[in-house]
Amino acid sequence: MQVQVKATVLRDGQSQEIPNENVVPGDIVLLTAGNSIPGDCLILESKDLSVNEAALTGETYPADKMSGVLPAEVGLSDRTNTLYMGTNVISGTAKAIVVQTGKQTEFGKVSESLKLRPPETEFETGLSKFGYFLMEVTLILVVLIFAANVYLQRPVLESFLFSLALAVGLTPQLLPAIVSVNLARGAKQMAKKQVIVKRLPAIENFGSMNVFCTDKTGTLTEGEVKIHSAVDVEGKESDRVMLYAYLNAASESGYVNPIDSAIRQHKTFDISSYQKLDEVPYDFNRKRLSILFLKENNHLIVTKGALKPILDVCSTVETVDGKTIDIADRRDNIQQLADKLGSEGFRVLGVAYRNFGACVSFDDNRDSFSKDDETNMTFLGYLALFDPPKAGIGDTLKDLKDLGVTTKMITGDSRAVAISIIKQVGLPEPKVLTGTELQKLSDEALIHQVGKINVFAEVEPNQKERIVIALKKAGNVVGYLGDGINDASALHAADVGISVESAVDVAKEAADIVLMEKNLNVLVEGVKEGRITFANTLKYVFMATSANFGNMFSMAGISLFLPFLPLLPSQILIVNLLTDFPEMTIATDRVDKELVNKPRRMNIGFIRNFMLVFGLLSSIFDYLTFGTLLLLLHANAAQFRTGWFMESVISASMIVLVIRTRQSILKSKPGKYLLMATIAIVMVTLFLPYTPLAGLLGFQPLPIEFLLVLAAIVGLYIFCAENVKRLFYQHVQS
Repeated sequence: MQVQVKATVLRDGQSQEIPNENVVPGDIVLLTAGNSIPGDCLILESKDLSVNEAALTGETYPADKMSGVLPAEVGLSDRTNTLYMGTNVISGTAKAIVVQTGKQTEFGKVSESLKLRPPETEFETGLSKFGYFLMEVTLILVVLIFAANVYLQRPVLESFLFSLALAVGLTPQLLPAIVSVNLARGAKQMAKKQVIVKRLPAIENFGSMNVFCTDKTGTLTEGEVKIHSAVDVEGKESDRVMLYAYLNAASESGYVNPIDSAIRQHKTFDISSYQKLDEVPYDFNRKRLSILFLKENNHLIVTKGALKPILDVCSTVETVDGKTIDIADRRDNIQQLADKLGSEGFRVLGVAYRNFGACVSFDDNRDSFSKDDETNMTFLGYLALFDPPKAGIGDTLKDLKDLGVTTKMITGDSRAVAISIIKQVGLPEPKVLTGTELQKLSDEALIHQVGKINVFAEVEPNQKERIVIALKKAGNVVGYLGDGINDASALHAADVGISVESAVDVAKEAADIVLMEKNLNVLVEGVKEGRITFANTLKYVFMATSANFGNMFSMAGISLFLPFLPLLPSQILIVNLLTDFPEMTIATDRVDKELVNKPRRMNIGFIRNFMLVFGLLSSIFDYLTFGTLLLLLHANAAQFRTGWFMESVISASMIVLVIRTRQSILKSKPGKYLLMATIAIVMVTLFLPYTPLAGLLGFQPLPIEFLLVLAAIVGLYIFCAENVKRLFYQHVQS
């Protein structure tokens, strides 16, 4: 290979560069800024080490690392003595021993889990149940019909072929094709809305989704550090605090971290009168950065950093009126204000200074200083940092709620930060479960609790999958949006895994759907399109099962009383072919708004009830047709078969326009192609007995009085079906 990522390791006491894939457990690696971590490592030595673990943990801020011993139960994101493969060094240096490589690393475990077959999704489960249901009905009906015909001493072969034709007629043969066409059209429509579908069945799950899980960083929030406020010790906005923070951040010569960038972008000051003399860079032990300035012959040290280390070097505090008092008098108040800011979801930094005036005490060198001079400083105030919610995210989450989708946040951030974000985006008062609390729950207890919780905070990457699985076992259709390595296993386990174009490759590989924009508005449109696709798929299921069941039940019943078969096996297949033709256009049909406003699932009980009600209604009119043909019109065998063929196909085609909607047929207009296909089939059915093919198929032209009577029966059937539909939906819930 001409291009390789290499690591610097110590072997035989000598440092050497080797490809990352050649690193083995036991190797000592030397790390500097910019290096990628070749394996899971334990730190032996470190200096000012900061690591970007966002891809693995989802954290916005770089993680400070140092050597040390931690309890075994400490979570992955809190293991400050550990480095993970797939992360990279931002600043500092380290010497670390490689403990795990390849499949045994945390990254590798995620990758290996993706090789497993994805759990069966809600839609796939529904289709399986529907298949078993049809198989049971078909077997029972076929066995009973075959046995009855043999008992009546009909020819065995003819009875067998008739029963077999009934089985074929009862089966919705076009279901796989209809589902595929629906999904393909749905994927095309979603692509227009910047939603790319990688796995077609996920579209149906998208529509059925009632729980949406998402990370915080970059999804609900911008994924960037911002300055919320710079406040003094009384909690009031202070330009002086902001000026000193800007002085420190703008003059830093080391690695410009996201916090310094945020300070520089928040507000600019003219600092031309300040001359930088020296700097003591940030390190993990001190957790602060100090810079020495000269202004008008006065020497000034400005320091910013984590609050506790800042307070440790302060002896005084500057009050609102500019006076300095002993910090011991205000330390409790300072900490209380910091805790208040923290509880509101802000990360708090401290800002302090030391003004030496014209007379300095830096030995004989006035232009340099050391960390030992970070003493007797004056505490000035706080910087409150936050990751702001995305613009319009509150409205988007409200739209999801209106669509019947409950949003749950799963984040590695602290409880306080999570609660703050939830409140800012307008979600209900949060019920929070932390990763530590989650670890103590059994799987059964988690299944019971998971529906009540809408915020999972301080969660480990490996706990996300457990939450998703618990939600699924609690009876939900779960969508999960994630973009990091830490999200891959949860994406894999969800009914619909959603990622974004900017995500890491592992997350995109695990996802079923990829959003080309990291924007939940795109997600809302995708949910609607998924529901349209799902609604049209269910239309075919309702049409095919009810019509086929009614026709086959009628045929099976009348065959026991007629001296001839009501339809020849070949004619049964033609009926099935013609009635399926209009339904091939169902993917283009219009969908009523109420079918898009809330999630729906494959409900076998509802399908069974629908099939029985409308199948039996169809049979009633079939038997009315039989009676009319035999008793009123005195039809012979060929006329009987032709008459019932015409009534069966035309009524089955027309009834599609009725049962495709829950509304009145006059209010909900069918799609153009469905209407055209229905009219075409009606015309073909009417003219077929009068073509040269009639004799070949066993049909016979019918007199005009036959046609008029059959038209009246079909018209009455449509009228009754419309009223039965209204009563059915009033009393039966889907």
